[in-house]
Parts: sequence; structure tokens; C-alpha cells
Amino acid sequence: MGAAATSVGRDTALAAAREHFDRGDFVRTLARRVAIRTESQNPESGPELGRYLVDEIAPSLAELGFASAVHDNPVPPYGPFLIARRDEGPALPTVLMYGHGDVIRGQEASWTRGAGPWVLQQDGDRLYGRGTADNKGQHSINIAALAQVLAVRGGRLGFNVVWLVETGEETGSPGLAEICRAHRDELRADALIASDGPRLARDRPTVYLGTRGVANFDLSLVLREGAHHSGNWGGLLRNPGTVLANAIASLVDSRGRILVPALRPPPIPANVRTALEGLTFGGDPGDPAVDPDWGEPGLTPAERVIAWNTLEVLAMVTGNPQHPINAIPPSAKAHLHMRYVVGTDVSRIREVVRGHLAAHGFADIEVGEPVVMAATRLDPDNPWVRFTLESIERSTGKRPVLLPNLGGSLPNDVFADLLGLPTVWVPHSYAACQQHAPDEHLLAPVAREALQAMTGLFWDLGETGGTLPRRRAG
Repeated sequence: MGAAATSVGRDTALAAAREHFDRGDFVRTLARRVAIRTESQNPESGPELGRYLVDEIAPSLAELGFASAVHDNPVPPYGPFLIARRDEGPALPTVLMYGHGDVIRGQEASWTRGAGPWVLQQDGDRLYGRGTADNKGQHSINIAALAQVLAVRGGRLGFNVVWLVETGEETGSPGLAEICRAHRDELRADALIASDGPRLARDRPTVYLGTRGVANFDLSLVLREGAHHSGNWGGLLRNPGTVLANAIASLVDSRGRILVPALRPPPIPANVRTALEGLTFGGDPGDPAVDPDWGEPGLTPAERVIAWNTLEVLAMVTGNPQHPINAIPPSAKAHLHMRYVVGTDVSRIREVVRGHLAAHGFADIEVGEPVVMAATRLDPDNPWVRFTLESIERSTGKRPVLLPNLGGSLPNDVFADLLGLPTVWVPHSYAACQQHAPDEHLLAPVAREALQAMTGLFWDLGETGGTLPRRRAG
């Protein structure tokens, strides 16, 4: 096919994507998916999790020529997985795509906009409903984009596709690594292209290449049985709340700077710094104001949230804050949360924190076993990255923001490390979408633009994807 014909075909596919959205087809499909109550945090939702895959996603993919199989979770009692393949030839590149069909609890009583969590309702530019942003709306965009290319190309994509849809991401993706090991051959691919999380800003297409890791751990101090009257015993008994507060202050200072050398990351790579130059965070309606003097000194806000480690106190309790009494409490407990980047050694985090606390006079504080999700970051100079950025810019007329990794965490290590794939994420939501909260919504203009961008990306994969590096897993 000549360059002129290719350009006409691409333009036709993008026009089809716009029409698909404008005539309401996308919204109707998403409404059907939102109505399935896939609350993975609700033990009674098991049948709905399976129904989402069997009755909704598998038939939708079958219409596009995919052969699907639903697999029980190897970690019971969590929800199942769907693996679907569409092969056009062994000489063609293969892309692995991912989404999750589960959502957090609906929190029905707390919704103030729309018609509640299970009914998709549009109000201006907002499409309200649980899962519209996280993640049903995002993988629905990608499925719809594949359909537009197939329709214009006469039933061919020009590349092979594997879909992996899980139903337990909101409970930590139990079984995901195990299912990928067991079905490595079925999941063989050259790269991952997936969508989750927010854009940097609603009007700025964004690409990110991995995620910060996360390590959660508890600090606890029990000094005695029962509380004791502060008038009779104050000044004689150690206060566990005071001790624990000072112990935390030895780990992270009053400006949020990590004080433990072993918990700090290596220097920021030059190409990561370059990618983050000029990026600003916040400023959209509903965003909190950024504290300019918080975090590691000498870094830009973008570097602090994307390329550095943070140690946060998520919860802390001593005594009874709801009903305080004039007594010295017997114990105190805090839950800490470290987001960390590639290159940080978290294999000994419990030992490191224990040693640091002991050296500062807090040896009697117990450090709980950390729960860890790994950090990942694809090299920003990878050819799959350049290809994706150029394609999205061609489709939208906007140069996408490149984030070497997301500030949050996803199970991307399963794809990057276990399957050995370059990982490219193209998010279709924005930071103020209220995911995990009442009034979750997807922005219609963002979804429309994302549908065009993904349609263009898949079109370009069919045209020039064969020139990209091949890294077949398995």
C-alpha cells in the first residue's frame, strides 16, 4: 500500500473512531459494563467477576476474531482471568494488552453526582459510574480502537494481539504472577501496551513506562498493660505515642526528606531528568495545591514524585483519638508507606529500618514484615517509546507527556520482569477522576481523544510495527 493510500486509510480509521464515540456506541457499551457489579473487595462478588469476563469481554473480543479462555485464579478465592489471542502470522509483531474488570466497592450511599455507581450517567463532560475511569472505561477504549482498525482494514490489523484481563487488581492482583508463569507461551509477545492511571493533565496525552514500587510496613510499640493516670504517672512513664513520633522523625524529617541512606534511591538518570524537564503537577480543578517546600531539597516537583523515593505516614494511633482520656496510653502503632524507584534495594527494608531505629535508641519498636510491589521503568530511549510518542502526536496534534514511570504503583513488574517485555502505558483518565471514591467519572473529551489516539497507534503498528525490536517472551 502506498504512502498516500496509507494516509487516507489512517484518516478514515480516525474518523470512524470519532463517529463511534459521537453516535453513542462507546457510551452504550461502557454502560453495559459498568452495570456489572465487579467489586473484588466484596467476597460476594465472585459470580459477577466471572460474568464480566464470560458474558461481556469474551463475546466482545470474539466479534473481533479473538479466541478466549477464562481461567480460575490459582490463588483462591480471588477472581478469574481471561486470556484471548488473535494471530495473523508468526512473522508479525505481537502486542500484549492488559486491563482489569474489577472495581472497588461501590459506596452507593455516598454518591452525590450521576445515578450511583452501577448506572452510567453523563452530566456535561463527565461520564459517572464505578469503573468508568478505573479500569472499564480505559480497556473499553482500547478494544473499541482495535475494532475501528479492523473495520477499515477489512478484517486485518497487521499485527498479533494477546489480551489479559484480570479481576483482582483492586485487591493487589493475587494470582497474576502465577497465571503468567503458567500461561507464558499463550502470553508470548514483543511488548506490552496497556492503559491505566491518569494523564499528567486532562488535556495532555501521556505515556508512562513503568511505576514506582511500594513497600508498606507497620511500626508498633507496646510498653505496658493498660493506661495509667497522667497526673499520677506523667513524667514517670514513657509515653509510647511520643516515643513512636520521635522514632518516625528519625526516619523522615519534618519536610518529608528520607533520613535513612539505604532507603534513598540512586542518582536520577540523565535521560529521566531530561524527560521530566518543564513538567508541572496539579492545577486542574479539584487538584490540591502543591507544597513547594516539601520533599527532597534540590529536586523539581516532577523529579520528587516520579524519580525519587518518598516515605509517608498513612495512619498513626495511640490511645483513643475519638474519646481521649487523661491517661498515658500503653501502646502506639503507625502504618508507613514507601514509594520507591528502580535501583532501590528493598530486599532488606525490615532489617535496615530495625537497625536504624536501634542506632537511634528505639530498639524496642517492632517493625512489621513489609508488603512490597516492585518498581519498574523502561528506558525512555527504547524504540517502542519513540514509536508510541510519534504516533499519538500524529493523531492528536499534541506532543505527549513522557513519564519514565508513574508516581503510583501497578503490577507492571509481572510484565517487565517476569515476561521480559518493554512496557508502554497510555492512560485515558485524569488525576481528579475520583477513582476509588464516590462520583468516579471519565471525561468524555479525554475518552474521545484517547479513542482516536489508540486507533492511530494500532493503525501504525500494522504499518510499521515490524521494524520495532522483537522480544518474544517464553
